[in-house]
This record gives sequence, structure tokens and C-alpha cells, in this order.
Amino acid sequence: MSRRAFIKGMGAGLLGGALTAARAADLPAISWRLASSFPKSLDTIFGAGEVMARRVAQITGGKFNIRVFPAGELVPGLQVLDAVQAGTIEAGHTAGYYYVGKNMAFAFDTALPFGLTARQQNAWMYAGGGLQLLRDFYKGYNVVQFPGGNTGVQMGGWFRREIKSLSDLRGLKMRIPGIGGKILAKLGGVPQTLPGSDIYPALERGALDAAEWVGPYDDEKLGFARIARHYYYPGWWEGGPQLSFIINLQKWNALPDPYKAALEAACAEANVRMLAEYDAKNPAALMRLVQQGVQLHAYPKDVMLAARRTAFEIYEEEASKNPAFKTLYDHWKKFRDAEIQWFKVAEGPYQNFLYYVK
Repeated sequence: MSRRAFIKGMGAGLLGGALTAARAADLPAISWRLASSFPKSLDTIFGAGEVMARRVAQITGGKFNIRVFPAGELVPGLQVLDAVQAGTIEAGHTAGYYYVGKNMAFAFDTALPFGLTARQQNAWMYAGGGLQLLRDFYKGYNVVQFPGGNTGVQMGGWFRREIKSLSDLRGLKMRIPGIGGKILAKLGGVPQTLPGSDIYPALERGALDAAEWVGPYDDEKLGFARIARHYYYPGWWEGGPQLSFIINLQKWNALPDPYKAALEAACAEANVRMLAEYDAKNPAALMRLVQQGVQLHAYPKDVMLAARRTAFEIYEEEASKNPAFKTLYDHWKKFRDAEIQWFKVAEGPYQNFLYYVK
């Protein structure tokens, strides 16, 4: 989707919403259920669904209502796609990379290790053609997809012991989903995929040696610092992880056009708001964690280099045998490489000056 088309669509969404409110009597009352992959306690990431639903109701004069359910109430957190695909529920809020077991191409909807930042992901989605490519892919699963939030660069996880070199990853049991988990496995680790609510108990009983989730604000809520005191950065597997709203294709097609416009505008608002909230909340949370004795560590250079090399080996191998992955990968990589050159000239030097020059 081009930038002009996206802006036009946003304007149409707001205008369509205003028109809908004015002629509410002419449109049907619709009630949907949305299943989130996230617990209600994580107010920012779960809250994106509530932001979207609230705005849809406001725009449509209360005629289109979406009730948001936390993970586990309607379906387990990692089965949201299955439920939406089957039409068991109308909509979901989830992370595409939870479903790489179905097809590794789902990772492009969230994040690939050493991939795009949040700004770059939005650029690819809204102005670089990524959204249309992903919608073509999701159509095969009877779903239409909308960007629905981003956490920004995540932290690299909580560890019971220090990671001083690449060799310390051997045998390490870590909660890490998606392609990041595949990379860890190739580096000698043992990846585990668990929903957020199950991570703390697994760490506590020793079933995990390490775990990653999001960043300081959410990690503080989940209490990881009580068990694992070593906090690593950066989360190289999630440089700009996008969450998505997914909607059953038949339910989407059956909506009146003003409701479609309201929904698309509301999803875009939730997408922007989530990143803003994390950027505002994470600094204070990180300071609180450090004051509690959490030790911050940068990943060793040999870990970073080995992980990056392994990541692109995995991508090339998958592209050679998976047509859906190749279609997205070829487009994504060309966009990524161009973005890196631009950010290297503008964003990178500016940020480095701010951060490191006194």
C-alpha cells in the first residue's frame, strides 16, 4: 500500500466514521468477539485491543461493538489464529511469529532477527508494499490483517547466570519464540515457546534458565527480576516487533463499508499508540529494576555476530524451499537494505551523538 493510499484510507476511515454516527439508524448493530494472545495484566499490549474496540464504537455511534477477551478466556493465547481462521471468533490480536510452525513466513508480520526497527516496519507496512504482500499471504488462512501495535526494540532477556561468550549458550533452556528460537537452537541452546502467563512459573521451578518477554515495563509486572538477575540487551531477534489485528475474511467482507473504514482507522490508532506508550513507560521501569539490583549486560560480540550470521543462513535456506517465504523475503530484504543505508546517514549518527557525546 502506498503512503498516499494509506493517508487516503485513514481519512476515509475518519470521515466514514463521522458519517456512520450521523446515520446510525441506517446501519446494523453488530457485536464481535476479539481474542487476545496476551493477559489483561499487561495493560499496554493487551490494551491495544481495548483502544481499537473503543474507537470503533465511538466512530460508529455505538452500533459496532467489539468485546476484547484476554488470553485463555475464549481460546489459548497461542491459538488465536486458528480460532479466527475457523470463524469461531470474529477477530484476534496476536503476534504473527507465534505461528511460524505453520509457515515461517508468518514472522514477517512481527519481526525477523536483525530486521526492521519499529519505524522501519511501519514504513514497510504502510508505504513500502509490505501490508499488501502480507494480506495476500494471510488470505490463504482466511484472514485479513492490520498492524496493531509495536513495542520498539525489546530487551534481550533474563538469565540466571551471566553469558560471557557464545559457549555459554550451549544447553541453555530459554523461552524465546519464532526464528529467534531457531537461531538459539543452532547456537546450541534449547528454545521454548510459552505464553506470557507461563514464563514465571517455568523460571521459578528451573524448567527455564532464561526467558525473554518484551521490555522493562512489562517484564517488571511479570516479576522476572525476583528469579533471574541478569538482564541482557538488545533483543536482536525483535528490533521492531509488530502485533497485528486479524479478522476472519468472511466477517470482514460482510461488514458495511463505513464499519470497515472505522475498523481500519481504529487499528492504525492502536498501532501508533502502543509504541508511544512503551517509549514513555520503559525508561522509568528500567530505572526501578536497576535500583532493585538487576544487572544490565550487553550481549557479547561473538554472540551477536554468530546470531546474525545464523539468521541469514536460515533465511536463505527457507527461501530456497518455501515460495511464500521467498516472496516476502526478497521484498523485505531489499527494503531493509535500503533503510539501513538511509538510517546510517541520518538517524544513526544523530542518535549516537545524543547518547554518547557529553
